[in-house]
Amino acid sequence: MPGLGDVTRGRILFGGDYNPEQWPEETWQEDVRLMKDAGVNSVTLGVFSWAKLEPRPGERDFGWLDQVMDLMHEHGIGVVLATPTASPPPWMGHLHPDTLPVDQDGRTEWWGGRQHFSHSSAVYRRHAAAITEDLAAHYGSHPALTMWHINNEYCTFDWGDEAAARFRTWLQRRYGTLDALNSAWGTAFWSQGYGDWAEVHTPRHAHYLKNPTQVLDFKRFTSDMLLECYLAERDIVRRHTPHLPVTTNFMPLWTGQDAWRWSEEEDVVSVDLYPDPRDPLGAQHAALVQDLTRSQARGPWMLMEQAAGPVNWRGVNHPKPAGLNRLWSLQAVARGADAVCYFQWRQSRQGAEKFHSGMVSHAGERGRTYQEVKRLGAELGRIGGEVVGGHTSHDIAVLHDWHSWWAGAHEGRLSGEVDYPQVLTAWHRALWEAGLVTDFAHPDHDLSRYKLVVVPQLYALTDAAIENLLGYVRRGGTLVSGFLTGVADQDDRVRPGGMDVRLRELFGIRTLHEWWPLDAGEAVECDGFRGTLWSEEIEADADAVVVTAFKGGDLDGLPAVLRKGRARYLATLPEADQLRVMLAEFAAEAGVRPVLEGLPAGVEAVRRGELLFVLNHARQSVAVRVPGAFRDLLTGMNVTDDLTLDRYGVAVLKP
Repeated sequence: MPGLGDVTRGRILFGGDYNPEQWPEETWQEDVRLMKDAGVNSVTLGVFSWAKLEPRPGERDFGWLDQVMDLMHEHGIGVVLATPTASPPPWMGHLHPDTLPVDQDGRTEWWGGRQHFSHSSAVYRRHAAAITEDLAAHYGSHPALTMWHINNEYCTFDWGDEAAARFRTWLQRRYGTLDALNSAWGTAFWSQGYGDWAEVHTPRHAHYLKNPTQVLDFKRFTSDMLLECYLAERDIVRRHTPHLPVTTNFMPLWTGQDAWRWSEEEDVVSVDLYPDPRDPLGAQHAALVQDLTRSQARGPWMLMEQAAGPVNWRGVNHPKPAGLNRLWSLQAVARGADAVCYFQWRQSRQGAEKFHSGMVSHAGERGRTYQEVKRLGAELGRIGGEVVGGHTSHDIAVLHDWHSWWAGAHEGRLSGEVDYPQVLTAWHRALWEAGLVTDFAHPDHDLSRYKLVVVPQLYALTDAAIENLLGYVRRGGTLVSGFLTGVADQDDRVRPGGMDVRLRELFGIRTLHEWWPLDAGEAVECDGFRGTLWSEEIEADADAVVVTAFKGGDLDGLPAVLRKGRARYLATLPEADQLRVMLAEFAAEAGVRPVLEGLPAGVEAVRRGELLFVLNHARQSVAVRVPGAFRDLLTGMNVTDDLTLDRYGVAVLKP
């Protein structure tokens, strides 16, 4: 199958969403001039153009897009052509109200925004297929076309009647019989037993807590229905252009898609990434998303969207200080991106996102935003030939699974303070601050090449996943797990003993007597550190080593950290500094060292192929020790042993 390398051809793709339909034609020539000056070599067209392309049912207006496609080709700029199906025209909702999604309270989501489509609507799917078919037939041989982008940020839930009918069909395929469904959903509780498939519905607003497995299956169903929509359009464009890659853009750690499953169906894995410029951990959040996306892609990936300046959807939308856009863009390249793109090219003057930045801001060509974009484009052009296609595998895997996240997030859980993304971020942050670069993996993946596997939290695990973890440790791997792991099976049925017996034996837990969640801001004292969020009353096996015990309170003297052979279990979440030290020690014992030792705070070092990226996320200049002799590809200067980086400075070092 075609991939990102078929588009990049030894250069980093640089550009973004281009919406020429928002501007008079005389602006298009100015856009092309500025694109060429900035080193833009790729634009995405048509993402939200359905009403322009099909102003009335069945009509087609491709003339304006023909002009833009020809203009891009004339100036050597490739086009990632989108199917416009994320935002149906008003006529569709007006003529076919059944195409509109319904929320869990029975309220219709109307047009006037975007993503106002029901993934289960046969009418929507038919119209989406028709516009996709005509676009692919019309532009499939156009020389500017380099890639297809299907829809945009799939994120629609639907609790409506047509979705309910499809949900029943989905459940029949999954379970076969109502007896099997009743068993999986535990419907003996609260008199919920189903005697007819017609009684089964989407988990709409309820008087009290909903059935957690019904909600879990609804999330699985939603991911699958959206995937069906993607696959239908993907298959159409593939039929017309089998030589071109196809993608759709993920939102980072969005709860509505099993992105492991989705990435298997993409030729290019792409993501949208918008860290908060005021967040002191914005770079760590970006690194987590980049590591996850690279792992889903199993190699180079595409940064489909980022902001050149402020966004418009936070409570307060801060701009990026000078240099931060460059720093975060090069961080993405360091962690595997072969495409650095933005939403959008030119900042809109009207509409809901007129205060969302563009590569060309309202300040125009002389504005700082465009001048920084222009500098970045030149630098990406300078290093592209050295970096594109390069991929580095790492020695640590962080395990993540959407189904486990969904299962653990139900309303009746033990603590609303325990938020899975927060726990995952805390563990990744500890490794990031220790200078340890990680991959991500699904618990079913082959883990044999990793020296260390960490499990921040996997509440629900299948038998196959548990056996995979046991086999990894038996073969000599080092496994470190956080609390609330292995509590339930794939149906959210609590395992006997409150944790799977195989995992209890693996970690040296004789009995898990009780869970002791902590209140917001509460901490529990341990030997050498303080624990947050959670604690557990566990009794250790005779052959397990109590690395750290709780001190004081009801759990005094009981294990907080257990070790048995090459497996370790943390019954609480250590505060950030202690977790960093602990995971660094575990990594060292497993034979994993940081990319560079002794880095100043805020400095990140990442290897990609033979290149060493050194990135300064601090607000002041720093001196970094880099043993050896290198050439900085960004400046052309030779670097031997010592490197000075300005605020938000970056060096790309080649031996």
